[in-house]
Amino acid sequence: MTLACELCAAAGGELLHATEKWRVVLVDDANYPGFCRVIWNAHVKEMTDLSEPERNELMAAVWIVEQAVRDVMLPHKINLASFGNMVPHMHWHIIPRYAEDAHFPHPVWAVAKPVLPDVSARLALLPMLREELLKRLK
Repeated sequence: MTLACELCAAAGGELLHATEKWRVVLVDDANYPGFCRVIWNAHVKEMTDLSEPERNELMAAVWIVEQAVRDVMLPHKINLASFGNMVPHMHWHIIPRYAEDAHFPHPVWAVAKPVLPDVSARLALLPMLREELLKRLK
């Protein structure tokens, strides 16, 4: 662990599930309800820093989270991303996307559209998503 690394120092979101090697968090993003991260616990920068079995274990968690987000949030598309440019700690973003969202069709890190959509119905799905993720990650 590196104390200067924000993903070593903190959970990185609302902790939903943790194993010895990785954790799943729900990101508090008002524009993207259902945005999750799967974070490798040890401080490594790249997928190739992990052994093949570790990579497979991490990606299996990503697939579980993606499917739960799809099933509950009913997005137009899921974006999966692993950049680490700002936080060089291995983690995957699982982001539900909608045709009317603040950035579509561009990445969520692009400049937002001037008029933001009403996401209240999606926010109401978050308790169901939490329950579904906890069930699937047991």
